Amino acid sequence: MTVDSALTCAGRQPSLRRVLTLWDLVWYGIVLIQPIAAVPLFGIADQLSLGHVATTILIAMVAMMFTAVSYGAMANVYPMAGSAYTYVGRGLNLHLGFLTGWVMLLDYLIIPIINTIYGALTLNRIVPSVSYMAWVALFIVIITALNLLGVQTTSRTNQILLVAMSLVIGMFFVMAISYVGRRFGVLALFSTVPFYNPRTFHLPAVATATSLAALTYIGFDGITTLTEEARNPKRDIMRATVLVCLVTGILSGLQVYLAQLVWPDYLTFPDANTAFMDVAQRAGGKRLFDGFAFILILASLGSGLAGQAGAARLLFGMGRDGALPSAFFGYVGSKRRVPSYNILLIGLCAFLGAFVLSFERAAELLNFGAFLAFIGVNVVATRHFHSLGKWGATLISVSGAIFCICIWWSLPSPAKVAGSVWLCAGVIYLAILTRGFRQDPVMINSIDRSSSDE
Repeated sequence: MTVDSALTCAGRQPSLRRVLTLWDLVWYGIVLIQPIAAVPLFGIADQLSLGHVATTILIAMVAMMFTAVSYGAMANVYPMAGSAYTYVGRGLNLHLGFLTGWVMLLDYLIIPIINTIYGALTLNRIVPSVSYMAWVALFIVIITALNLLGVQTTSRTNQILLVAMSLVIGMFFVMAISYVGRRFGVLALFSTVPFYNPRTFHLPAVATATSLAALTYIGFDGITTLTEEARNPKRDIMRATVLVCLVTGILSGLQVYLAQLVWPDYLTFPDANTAFMDVAQRAGGKRLFDGFAFILILASLGSGLAGQAGAARLLFGMGRDGALPSAFFGYVGSKRRVPSYNILLIGLCAFLGAFVLSFERAAELLNFGAFLAFIGVNVVATRHFHSLGKWGATLISVSGAIFCICIWWSLPSPAKVAGSVWLCAGVIYLAILTRGFRQDPVMINSIDRSSSDE
């Protein structure tokens, strides 16, 4: 008799060990988001905001902290689940929950594309003699081959990568402060211009850039997937999600603030997509340039690998549960026991997407789905807190919903058009599945972000 069956016979359901402390959860969340999350966005967000990227990072942080409270609350209400899909489906309506899962599927499909684009752009900056197309192809072949072999990024690998990132970021802080002090004087280190420059400040531009800068925080909700392993989930899940957003905001804000001081003119980047590498080279020379290139490639590879695995896992779950054709999407290879058809499909989508989309457009499309999910969770939490008469918490969730709606609304039109087409396709597909919405949709139990956002 197995341990699980013995527990069942004894009248107890098997469960995970509750061993994670608050700081274990915070560490996990930081690893998930990565401390260099703002680096790929810097140049584009700096230009979109007309030199106010630090401001956009802080505005997005406030919205994410409010939303983190909502996620923490829903993790307590539904401790067996860990996604906006489940929270909206159970807290509001199963059909709305399915559509939330549908837009989350868009996120899963976009994540490998984003990492492929940025990994190829970084490699192209280091070895410009090799074309971008060739680097894209190589990147896709590597992550697809590793996923077909069943190789996944381990927690230990993530921690090693986090240490490497932290060391390079620490070097950047020291060298950037030294550079600004030598070049512009010590008082320049306390400039308020990166936050507000009256000559260039334009609220619509800042709002649009904030919708991109919010990508810095995507993945914080993965902490809720550890609810069953937290020692004190009712207290620590909410605290951890808020703390991770706060720590990420402070670290990212400091990074882009110093970057703006080192390179004040946002119009002169050689390439906005890889602008932070040029900032690093100006502050610390080729050594720091190479250091950032190295960790950006590793981060893109790790996130792309996990993103492809997460997308394939989600498609497999939908195929297994009957939400997608099971013959293809529910297939598992007999040798490696991986959803090989899905992995190959995601690889093909990432390859094509890397040529059709720019990094900026892919990031905006990712935020289309992410912020719709965030809005849904804030609405569910508002309803929950209101029913309990917790007016302070209700105000926080309402504020989170308003912030997220404003950020979502500020997305550029191409992202909203493309995202809306995807959403409409989901509505049509849901109508077919449920015979004109007369039946409840299938509950997909395999959606969680922890396997895709690192």
